[in-house]
Amino acid sequence: MKWLALALVVACDPPPLEMSEYACPTAGTQLTYANFGATFLGVSCNTCHGAAVGNRHGAPELFRFDTLDEVQHHRDRIFVRAAASNTSMPPGPVDPATDERDRLAEWLVCGAP
Repeated sequence: MKWLALALVVACDPPPLEMSEYACPTAGTQLTYANFGATFLGVSCNTCHGAAVGNRHGAPELFRFDTLDEVQHHRDRIFVRAAASNTSMPPGPVDPATDERDRLAEWLVCGAP
């Protein structure tokens, strides 16, 4: 019975917010890789998605976020996993704060400059 209840709860989860559903502010963003992205990714993502990580904890080798080019290549996927209301990554135990996820969303949707 517990499995049925869990299945119903999971089935009711809304689909992730897509980057196309989120708009870059009209004036653009002041967020850059240097003043936001590198630090956010270093703290919240690259402990599994970094090239130098010995134990990637199941993160696919294909998904590395060490450089701005790699991040820009994967920004749609990063968005649906970790930006705005999307919270499937990182898997915890210390998750980014809501305002940090909102900043990630803005940075990504504005092109991850």
